Formats: sequence, C-alpha cells, structure tokens
Amino acid sequence: MRQSAFAKPLLLRVVCGTATLTCLAAGLLSAASAFAASKGVQVTPDEANRRVDITIDGKPFTSYIWPTTLKKPVLYPIVDADGVTVTRGWPLAPRAGERTDHPHHDGLWFNYSNVNGFDFWNNSTAIPVARAPKMGTIVLDKIVSTKSGANRGELVSNSTWIDGQNHSILAETTHYVFARQGATRTIDLTVTLTALDHVVFNDDKDGLLGLRVARWLESPEEKGGTFTDANGVATTVTAAANMPGVAPPTGEYRSSEGVTGEAVWSTRGRWCALTGHDGEGHVATIAIFDHPGNIGYPTYWHARGYGLFAVNPLGRHAFDAKQPPLNYTLEKGQSTTFRYRIVFYTHATTAEELNREADAFAARAGAAH
Repeated sequence: MRQSAFAKPLLLRVVCGTATLTCLAAGLLSAASAFAASKGVQVTPDEANRRVDITIDGKPFTSYIWPTTLKKPVLYPIVDADGVTVTRGWPLAPRAGERTDHPHHDGLWFNYSNVNGFDFWNNSTAIPVARAPKMGTIVLDKIVSTKSGANRGELVSNSTWIDGQNHSILAETTHYVFARQGATRTIDLTVTLTALDHVVFNDDKDGLLGLRVARWLESPEEKGGTFTDANGVATTVTAAANMPGVAPPTGEYRSSEGVTGEAVWSTRGRWCALTGHDGEGHVATIAIFDHPGNIGYPTYWHARGYGLFAVNPLGRHAFDAKQPPLNYTLEKGQSTTFRYRIVFYTHATTAEELNREADAFAARAGAAH
C-alpha cells in the first residue's frame, strides 16, 4: 500500500530517535506560539521603520506611521473587517482612478490650520519653499507604550507641534484604543494638548480630526470646485471621470440631525456617518462620534463630497458667519483634551444603531481609557 505524505516523515522521525522528536515538538510549539501571537488585537511597534502596526487576528487594520515624507504622524491605511481599504491611497500609495488633490490628506490625522498664525493642516512636501515659514509640523517624540489584547489594543504617543519659526508651541499626548466587536472595528483617540507658550487656535475651517476616504466613498454628487485654505491658497478639485475597473463614487453622508448628502457640511451634530459600496457587493459605513466633554459639542462637520471627512469644533465663525469667532486660547501650561470615536462597519447603519453608539461613547464621561 502506498504510504501517505504524512506517514513517511513520521516514520523517519521515529527511526531517528529522541533528538528528532524533540525538534518536532519544538517546531510545533513555535508554530502554536506564532498562531497565538497573531490572534486578537496586536499592536506591534517597529520604530526602526517609523511605524506601529495594528492587526486583528493577523489581518491588517491600520498602522501608525511617521515617515520623513509627512509633516505629521497619521494612521494609514485603514482596512475594515472584510479586508477592504477605506482610505485613499494617494499620495502614499496611489491607486488608479483616485483624485490627486490635497497632498496633505493622508489617512487619518489630527491637526489644525491656524495655530498662532501657523498652518499645520495644509503642510506637506508639496508646499513651495517660500510658504514654509508659515507652516507648522508635528514631530513624533516618543512611542510611550503599546499594549495588545484579545479584543482591544492600545498605543500612547508623545509629539510636539513646531511652528514655521522652529518654536515648540504645543506638547501632544495621544492615547489610541483599537478595538473589535464582531465585524465592527473601532478607533478611539484621546488627544491632550499642553501649551508651551501662549497659543491661539484662530477660528478656521480646516481642522481638527481628518480622514480622506477611498474613491468609492466619495459623493456621486461631487462636481468638483475650488477650495481655499487659511492662507487663501486655492486648490482646484475636478469631477474626476469614472474609469474602467474603478468603482464609481457611491458615498452618502448622514448626520445625527437628519441632514444628508453634501448638505452636511458646516452643520452640527454628535455623529456623522458615511456609507457607500465598492461595486463588488461590499458595503461600508464610517462613523465619527463627538464627545460631550469636547469644546464646541456638538461639533461642526467639515465633510466634503470629494472625500474629506473631518470634524472641527474650532471653526465656529468659519462655518456660521452669524456666530462670533471662537479663537480658542490656551495660556502657557494650560491643557485641553479632545476625544473622538471612529467606527468602521461592514454594513449600512441605522440612526438607532448610531445613536446607541453615541450614547455608549458619551457615557464614558471623559474617563481615561
């Protein structure tokens, strides 16, 4: 009778004796350890390559990266539980059919466009040298800690906001919690900013927490246009034509106040959700939740049809000309904290579902994670 492929190696190992059996056992233990290490939410630092990778059961979720080509640390890319990437690839990893506007829109980030007159939001390697003195950069100082677990992992980082005159004006500590519940993936971030000098967040539209989404999550209503930043510099956004093999835009915003589509921009609400499908049967919803402990709650939504999904509580006058400028100020040594939850669903959500999530997030009452 023909010997099976599994039987022959086993017989050879028995003949070879105890040493081989010991090696076999060690190999099995090593494989079992590697499998166990891939389970759950793993937060794995790789500082030599300027990144921390977050996986769930061995599958990519996101990475915290700070390459020398960026002017701030970001989470990039972001992949949902079905393995579908929901963030734009360009400029870090371009994909066919994407818009090539706003080179500072990378993954998920946290910064602001007008801090003491310096622009942290719009800074990138594409900025002309003449404008560099008016820009700001966020520099990672230290990965403070990482923690993995069965259903959640954590990352704490320290960074410094440095203005265009090379002055350190803000110290930032950010605590990320990466979690999963079934097919839902969640990122909670708690950002504490401490003023190293007198600091004014001048009332402006470009801030504070931003996410740039994949082409298929853009709005089908988007016709392009010209948008200006805090310095009056214009960026032309064209209505990119659909391309063969590239999923067309299907995204629709919806806020907690019942506003839908591109009308969400400049309105307020405690949550906003973006739902679309990738043309291959996959449906995704990204929802951002504001916290009652944040300044300006409920926040304004800086949500654009071309793929920028941002929350900005600091642009009161920028979003509503009837309101006085906020110009949020910190004196040297003062601190402020912002808390947000971003949830990635693999289905179209209901308002009831999102309200329950908002209630659960609000119930945390600002407690530390």
